[in-house]
Formats: sequence, structure tokens, C-alpha cells
Amino acid sequence: MNKTVVATCDNEVFEYIDSIGGKAVMTSSSHERASDRAAEAMLLIEKEQGEKIDILVMVQGDEPMDTPDMVEQATLPLLEDQSINVVNLMGEIQSVKEFEDLNTVKVVVGSDGNAMYFSREPIPSRRKGVEKVPMMKQICIIPFRRDFLLQFNETPETPLERIESVDMLRVLETGGKVKMVFTEGQSIGVDTPDHLEKVKKQMINDELMRCYL
Repeated sequence: MNKTVVATCDNEVFEYIDSIGGKAVMTSSSHERASDRAAEAMLLIEKEQGEKIDILVMVQGDEPMDTPDMVEQATLPLLEDQSINVVNLMGEIQSVKEFEDLNTVKVVVGSDGNAMYFSREPIPSRRKGVEKVPMMKQICIIPFRRDFLLQFNETPETPLERIESVDMLRVLETGGKVKMVFTEGQSIGVDTPDHLEKVKKQMINDELMRCYL
């Protein structure tokens, strides 16, 4: 089964997706994390289809510039290596302003390609006089193996996850690994009115948007 589904608790969103011939699933309004909503939607779809899903790719709706190619990039490691349970895309931060923006989740990655830490603070530090540090951000296209997603959601919120408000820290704090995959694709998280205006301008001449509108 290969299906794209919008998981929402909003009737307006559900009705719009239905009106354009898409598939939407109504979920609980009590979820605090996108992974909880995605897991509920996955179980509802499995019940409807009568078969289990192997891999769920969570694409968060506040990053509208994500592309199908980026989804493929994120999913590939799970197809190639059965030991990998969860993947995050990451992209290069383009400016110091974005690096210091607390809405942008930064990530530091080890030589094995796995995340070492996530933070909304600018990491690694630029205060030691280093002219160029790796400024990388999390892009919220996150493929999970089915059982790992359910296990993840059954695990209580962890202290660093709460401090940083980054749910992938729950994986790291409980001894798991998050595989990071670099993408050239430029994703913009819409967290402020300024971000929204920036995305609107980019969408005017976006070739992918023309395929759907």
C-alpha cells in the first residue's frame, strides 16, 4: 500500500482535502505531537484497508515547500538498511539570522550520520571565534518504521524533549538513533507572519505548485 493521507482534527481541512479528491483522516484534537496524530491516522487506515503499513512518512503541514524528491531522499535509508528505525532530513541554514531563530530546530550530527543533539538554540556555538561552523536544521519529513512509531508514542516525554520542545530527543535520550540525511532542497517552516510572506513569494514561481493548481 502506497498512499498519501492528510491527518487532521479540523473539519475545514478535512472538507477541503475531500473536495479536491484527496484522502483525509479525522483524528483526535488532543494530540500534542505530530507523531501521535500520525500514529492514530496510520492505525485508522490499517483498520480500513485490512493490512499493516511498513513505513509511515510524516510530512508536517507547516513546511509547505517540501517536495516529493525530498520524501524519497528521507525514505531511502529505511529501504536500504533494516537496522534504521527513523530518519530526519536536514538542510543547510542560509544565514546567521536563521541560525539564531528559535523557531528553527538545529541539529548536530556525528561522523556516523546520526544526530547527536537537537536544539532551538544555535548549535554548535559560534562564540569561540570559529569562522565557519556547520549550521544545519531539521526538516520535518520523518519516516518511521511502523512498530518503532508505536513504541515511540508509548514512551513518556523525556526531560530534554520537554526543555527543547523537539520530540526526536526522546529517541536519543532513550538510547535510540536518528539517521540524518542531507538535502539540497530548501524547506521553510511557517512559524511567523514573516515566514508566511516569504513562502507566498516563493510559491508564485514554484514549478511544483503549477503541477497541482
